[in-house]
Amino acid sequence: MGVVIEQELGTVHGDEMILNIGPQHPSTHGVLRLKVHTDGEIITQITPYIGYLHRCFEKHCENLTYEQSIPYTDRCDYIGSMNNNFGYAVAVEQLMETKVPEKVEYMRVIVAEMNRIASHLLALGTFGLDVGAFTPFLYCFRDRERILDLFEMLCGARLLYNYIWIGGVSHDFPVGWVEKTYEFLDYFEPKINEYNDLLTYNKIFIERSADVGVIPADVAISYGVTGPNLRGSGVRWDLRKDDPYGIYDRFEFDIPIGTGAMGSVGDCWDRYYVRVRELEECVKIIRQALDVLPRDGDVHAALPKKIRPKAGHVYSRTESPRGDLGYYIASDGSDIPSRIKMRSPAFTALSCLNEISRGWMISDVIAILGSLDIVLGEIDR
Repeated sequence: MGVVIEQELGTVHGDEMILNIGPQHPSTHGVLRLKVHTDGEIITQITPYIGYLHRCFEKHCENLTYEQSIPYTDRCDYIGSMNNNFGYAVAVEQLMETKVPEKVEYMRVIVAEMNRIASHLLALGTFGLDVGAFTPFLYCFRDRERILDLFEMLCGARLLYNYIWIGGVSHDFPVGWVEKTYEFLDYFEPKINEYNDLLTYNKIFIERSADVGVIPADVAISYGVTGPNLRGSGVRWDLRKDDPYGIYDRFEFDIPIGTGAMGSVGDCWDRYYVRVRELEECVKIIRQALDVLPRDGDVHAALPKKIRPKAGHVYSRTESPRGDLGYYIASDGSDIPSRIKMRSPAFTALSCLNEISRGWMISDVIAILGSLDIVLGEIDR
């Protein structure tokens, strides 16, 4: 392909060109720079560069008490903050061998699944926007706002909640909150069909997403891809079913997987549609939890006066909206963790971008990246 030229940007062949997408670009879903080698419009290599957002989450936590670290988990995956609170609290509770009240267990499931719906709505809307569909974005955000209104009523915040605490939650459900949640579910369920009519089965959307950016199951597993991206490749794996935490083993719900209905198993459309179907499963879980939610009980009953786990370590994982969210915590017996390490599902999803983008066009890369539903806050932590 011509004379090979050595440059600071890497090895470039004579007929190739290097483009930068980002770091400030709406379709990178955060401050991400993609160094793209192209042969005309065809991608030959992509190298993702992170480091423009760095939150120093893990180092912060090693200089703060256990309870002071909770607001920092919010800021990692700031689209699924409740689930980040949940995962961290479960890890510390395992380290302390703490049992939380039944009422708290149900409350955690309810708010975590509500946040999963909110997160998926943002993923669906922005993915549609990435491929040129503007109206679905407005519809998804309209309905996401209703969940944020409920969260604001619950804890005063719309994005960063600091709600799930070690041993409990910060507030009980306020008067009328459960009834308003039922009202939201009744309103929301029919809207899922509206999204399908508007975007899922739209001919142009299918042509832009079906058979594009296929992640075969073995590739997904080898890269550690989890969550809807793994299930989109036909692998039925969900920690809520396969390695239950909290009280998820008490609920009946299905695990949607990609089937190649519009193209190949594991393509962009499958990853998108898995999230659409998960909206229905979230509604099922929330209804079941609300129906048997204990009305009495102190949500602060198990809150420790001082969080000082015995020396040891734990690795705990939960199913966030983006997949397998893990926390490794090492304790030296003091009230400050000696080490915290977070396993980010968005980081592993981004790591396979080069593998699944080679041979596609530049416009397809935007669709592939959007279908992975990454959040840079938890990638560059």
